[in-house]
Amino acid sequence: MNLVFDVGNVLIRWRPERAVAAHFPDPAQALAYLDAVGFYDWNYRQDGGRGFAEGLAALEAAHPGQTAPLADYPARFADTIREPIAGTWALIDRLSATGHRLFAITNFAAYTWPVALELHPRLGTCFEDTVVSGHAQVLKPDPAIYRLLLERNALDPGDCLFIDDSPANVAGARAVGMAAHHFTTSRGLAEALAQRGLL
Repeated sequence: MNLVFDVGNVLIRWRPERAVAAHFPDPAQALAYLDAVGFYDWNYRQDGGRGFAEGLAALEAAHPGQTAPLADYPARFADTIREPIAGTWALIDRLSATGHRLFAITNFAAYTWPVALELHPRLGTCFEDTVVSGHAQVLKPDPAIYRLLLERNALDPGDCLFIDDSPANVAGARAVGMAAHHFTTSRGLAEALAQRGLL
C-alpha cells in the first residue's frame, strides 16, 4: 500500500495567529483579526500559486487599512509551523521500515514551502514525491492534484491511502479512487493503519 500524507496539521502544526503576534499578543485577538480579514480564504488563494505581493494587494483592496499585520507574513511564517506532530512522524518511521512507499500532497504557497523544508528537513527526504499546490497551481480537493501525484509516479489509486485533516480533501481523494483517512490524532491514525494491516 502507498501512503499519501498531507503536511499541515498532520505532520506539523499550523498556527497562523503566531504570524501576527507582534500586533496581537493575545492569540484570541489574533484569530479574531484573521477571521475579520478573511485570512483563510485569502491563504487558500496563496496556496494555489498567487504571489505574495499580488495577494497582499488583493487583501488591501478588500480590507483597506487592515493589512499591516500581514505585510511581513512570509518573514514570520516560520513562527507558525515550528511544532512537529511527533506521533505522526513516528508512524512514518514504522511505515518506512516495513517497506511502504510514502508520498505527500500539500496545499502550501510556493514562497512558504522552502521555509517548511528548512525547519523540518525530513519533509524533503522521507517522501518519494511531494506535490505542492503552489508549484502545481492546483489545490486540494480538486481531483487534478491527486491525479498529478498518481500519474507522476505511475500509482494505482486503489493501492493508495490518503491521510488529511480536512474532510473535503479526504472526499477529494476518495473521488479519484483512493482510500482515505480523516486525520484527527496520531493515535487514531495508528489504529486505522493497524486495522488495515499496515502496521
